[in-house]
Amino acid sequence: MPRIIKKEVSLTQYEADELDEVTQNLIESAKQSALRAYAPYSNFQVGAALLLDNGKIISGNNQENACYPAGLCAERVAFFSAKSQFPDCQILKVAIVAKPASQEQFKMATPCGSCRQVMSEYENNQEQHIKIYLPATDGSVYESDSVDNFLPFKFSNKDLNS
Repeated sequence: MPRIIKKEVSLTQYEADELDEVTQNLIESAKQSALRAYAPYSNFQVGAALLLDNGKIISGNNQENACYPAGLCAERVAFFSAKSQFPDCQILKVAIVAKPASQEQFKMATPCGSCRQVMSEYENNQEQHIKIYLPATDGSVYESDSVDNFLPFKFSNKDLNS
């Protein structure tokens, strides 16, 4: 007899002014990064900003290409950049924002599947959760305490060794 397996997603909703100053600055860094995105094909600007345990903020934005698979999402740009510059640092938090180029207002956008997998790999390797912040159009901000909330049945290096 088949069984239904459920995994709950746990997000905390805040008003932006309820967040500490560091997290507010992280979100602002993600917004500024999104404004610099190279998105001439989708016209959808995405920015990500990471807070490292050394206090540095590393940002990234989506980089598109006429050959669509050659582009890269903001989250992966930021994660890869952080680890290439600071390989021994832990990633504590990431803020992700998005907006259509034709609009002023940012909207909530969750990471794509490839970005979720990459973020999960970094979280597993550092053996420490990464908090994720997703600002919404209404001014609220959603916080996840782990990538697991976005990728509950993740594939990891443990799967390769079993």
